[in-house]
Amino acid sequence: MPYKKGQKWVAQVRLNGKRKERIFLSKKEAIAWESQARQRPEQIWQEKTDTASLYDWAKAYLNHVEATFAHVTYDEKRSAFKRFFREVDPKLAVNELTSADIQAYITKQKMARSGYAANKDRKNLLAAWEWGMEYMSPKLPGPNPCQVKKMPEIRHPRYVPPEEDFWKAYNVADGQDRVILLAFLHLAARRGEIFRLTWDDIDFNADQVRLWTRKREGGHFEYDWLPMTKMLKTALLWWQENRPVKDVPHVFLCLEKKNFCQESYSKPFKHRQHFIGHLCKRAGVKPFGFHSIRHLTASTLYKLGYTVADIQAVLRHQSATTTAKYIKSLGLEGARSALEALSQQKGRVLIFKPREVSEGENPSEKEKAVLGAVNS
Repeated sequence: MPYKKGQKWVAQVRLNGKRKERIFLSKKEAIAWESQARQRPEQIWQEKTDTASLYDWAKAYLNHVEATFAHVTYDEKRSAFKRFFREVDPKLAVNELTSADIQAYITKQKMARSGYAANKDRKNLLAAWEWGMEYMSPKLPGPNPCQVKKMPEIRHPRYVPPEEDFWKAYNVADGQDRVILLAFLHLAARRGEIFRLTWDDIDFNADQVRLWTRKREGGHFEYDWLPMTKMLKTALLWWQENRPVKDVPHVFLCLEKKNFCQESYSKPFKHRQHFIGHLCKRAGVKPFGFHSIRHLTASTLYKLGYTVADIQAVLRHQSATTTAKYIKSLGLEGARSALEALSQQKGRVLIFKPREVSEGENPSEKEKAVLGAVNS
């Protein structure tokens, strides 16, 4: 008899201890195929199945991901397939892949890398197969062979740089770099959201900044307006007035003219991989990245007594559960009763004050003006 899997029906026939399955949209279609298969079992078993290889599956899914999701998501999933095909033959027919193959693969990944890394590959393969069961032609067979048990993993709290380390890095930066760091801190933004910022996304009259994100279901670009703090507004106004390239829409641009940067000059950043690392080295602090600043913002708000709802609004999570998990991953989860006792005020402008300029520093006149406006 057919069995239901999600919104679909799986028909099955057995012959000499082996099983053959087909997926249908309705139970009626599944029963009809089973009846036909029992009337001519040898013919059903011997006929060639119009199926795809694992390589065909990976290629089709990655094409979908590249067109739909952010580039970082595409890179993650492509890397997962590269690792997978080092262990499993990509020419293998999709109907020959078994749960045992997947279990063996993620077990090996757990031993070589970590339980967390193995489970991340499992998640990506699982999602890819579900997509193939829905959208490939012919559809991938079910049940999903990637639906295997997760590997045990050790989760460590995410690294959150101390507040003073951020300001030390901030103080050794100058010009556009200072404004970028401030934007990351005051908007709790992801890297792509800051690099996509245009001047049309900044409303100085309403003191708001519009952030566009693709990290949502379906991969659609969506935007949220966030309040702009006085300090960030001052810095952005200064940058708008003093930026060397003014005929481009993006706020932050590659302004270096070194040999390897010439082609990118006056264009928006894409990665800027070593930027903060170099600042941290100059400041003499433990290295942190762009996303660590987002962690720092969440951590600071939590310690200041803001509720999960307040922090959710700043981080722009669609679910409060996601925010609660995020806070827990930072090692900051407190008792529920203590959280509920905190302030419920919404819409406050959050003020982050920088450390004072240390003795011996000699900031430029423009930087003095900005610091003076901030500290006034």
